[in-house]
Amino acid sequence: MTLSADLLLHAYASGVFPMAESRDDPEVFWVDPKRRGILPLDGFHISRSLARSLRRDDYSIEINRDFSAVVEGCAARDETWINEEIFDRYHELHEMGFAHSLEVWGETGLIGGVYGVSLGGAFFGESMFSRRRDASKIALAYLIDRLDRAGYLLCDTQFITPHLASLGGQEISRACYRRLLAEALQKEASFLAPAIPSPQALLQRRTQTS
Repeated sequence: MTLSADLLLHAYASGVFPMAESRDDPEVFWVDPKRRGILPLDGFHISRSLARSLRRDDYSIEINRDFSAVVEGCAARDETWINEEIFDRYHELHEMGFAHSLEVWGETGLIGGVYGVSLGGAFFGESMFSRRRDASKIALAYLIDRLDRAGYLLCDTQFITPHLASLGGQEISRACYRRLLAEALQKEASFLAPAIPSPQALLQRRTQTS
C-alpha cells in the first residue's frame, strides 16, 4: 500500500493507524484495535522516582528541534513497525504542521523523546524511545502537561504496555474510543502554543490534577 499524508490524516480521523511488519518490509497495513490504549490527561501518574528524575538539572526539553532524529531513535530497535514509507510520510506530516516531537536533550545529545500526530483536540502518540533511564517517562510527563494546557481532550497510545499502564494508561473499547475521538476532533488545540514549564511548575500542576 502506498501512503500519502492526506490518507494518513483521514485514517487517524477515522480511528485507524498504519504499521509495517518490520523495518525492511515495504508493505503497510491498517490497524483498528478492539481495545485501545489512551493516557488520560488528568490521570498521568508521576512516581517518586520519576519526580526525582524530573527535578534533575541535567536535561532540557525541546519541541520539534530534530523530528527526524526522534523517529530514527524510535525505529532503532531489533523489532520496529517503522519502515521507510512510514518514516517518509510522518516527516511529510511534520513539514505540514501535523506531526510533532517532544525531545529530551542531555550533555551527550538527544537522550529520549516521543512523537505523534495532532488533529483538532486529539494527539495520536506514535512511539517513544529512551537512551537514558527515565528519559521516555520524562518526555511523556512533559507531553501530557503540554496537551492538557493546550486544550487537548485525547491522547491516544494505540496499545497499552506495562510501561504505559504504570504511568496511568488505560485500555478502552473501540466504541468508547470512537466517541472520545469524535468529541476531540471538534476541539481546536495548538501543540505549539504552551511554553515549556520548569520541572517545579510541571510537578505542581500534575500533583493538583492527578
